[in-house]
Amino acid sequence: MKRLPKQKRKSINTLIILTTWNLWKHRNSLVFEGVSLNIAVCLRSFKDEHHLWCLAGARGLCRLDAGQVGELV
Repeated sequence: MKRLPKQKRKSINTLIILTTWNLWKHRNSLVFEGVSLNIAVCLRSFKDEHHLWCLAGARGLCRLDAGQVGELV
């Protein structure tokens, strides 16, 4: 297996953390607030959170695009 450069690994790890964080928050809304399951809302929330993380300084996360993520899988 080919090893990724350190910066790209950090970017992927940040993407994984962001994704799991977003799913956890959506799950909590379902369980504790009685919100209905809505994938569109979950994806919109992910995009909003991604934007906020980029503004906060997650430079590697901002450099990842869908094409790069697809290459790593």
